[in-house]
Amino acid sequence: MKFNGFEDTALTDKTADLTEREAIEADLLLEGVHRMYGYDFRNYARPSLLRRIWHYAHSENLSTISQLQDKVLHDRASFERMVQNLSIPVTEMFRDPELFRTFRREVVPILRTYPYIRIWHAGCSTGEEVYSMAILLHEEGLYDKARIYATDMNDRSLQQAKEGIYGIDKMKLYTKNYLEAGGTQSFSDYYTAKYNSAMLQPYLRKNIIFAEHNLATDRSFNEFNVIFCRNVMIYFNDTLRDQVHGLFYESLSRFGLLVLGAKESIHFTQFSDCYEPLDRVEKIYRKIK
Repeated sequence: MKFNGFEDTALTDKTADLTEREAIEADLLLEGVHRMYGYDFRNYARPSLLRRIWHYAHSENLSTISQLQDKVLHDRASFERMVQNLSIPVTEMFRDPELFRTFRREVVPILRTYPYIRIWHAGCSTGEEVYSMAILLHEEGLYDKARIYATDMNDRSLQQAKEGIYGIDKMKLYTKNYLEAGGTQSFSDYYTAKYNSAMLQPYLRKNIIFAEHNLATDRSFNEFNVIFCRNVMIYFNDTLRDQVHGLFYESLSRFGLLVLGAKESIHFTQFSDCYEPLDRVEKIYRKIK
């Protein structure tokens, strides 16, 4: 804004002060959460993280991040609600059906050669992708020799995943996805409808191990033939993304497969030359070093 030919810098300076203050408050909040509770959001991509922090602050009728910090550090229930807001689950069964169709065609023949199969779904959210894999392996005759490890840092999402109960209104979309993904049976055979819920068949859970795991702070816990981590690292900055890729590299067996999301890639990481693409379009990479 200008008056008499001179630029009025007052508003610009005020905005800069607010931005700097917000950054300082956010740093203090994230450092406090890490030291108090062991959850590390410090290397999450800052713009989207700030939006979610402010969304939660406003839902708690708070006007500053400092007020949120005070509440979160003194009230664990408030902290747990914040974690729910910072890790918003976005998933569905057989999401991106072509990926699962490609998995059947390209990966299943490889898995048939293994005496035992370990698959890790990192950041499994509410479990829809995990059960999709269980169904796929069941139809391919591989489920009995497989173990699926489903992990997330969000305890509430994990609890829903363990229950395997979803809204009946979602089944139309999930059936469509399943058929497009190459499903060979009737999708309705995999769940029982009751009132407004669809309860997945218990046998789909028998070889799934659900556990809390934080990609930002926790270490490798097993060796896997396949790791799924789709559309999780888009929320990380470069430092945390490289750290998580290191975790996955350490956790994959030789010639193990890493499956990423549509907006993610192994390129531009320090591990890019350790993999070869099994399918470039569907972001399936094979560890070769």
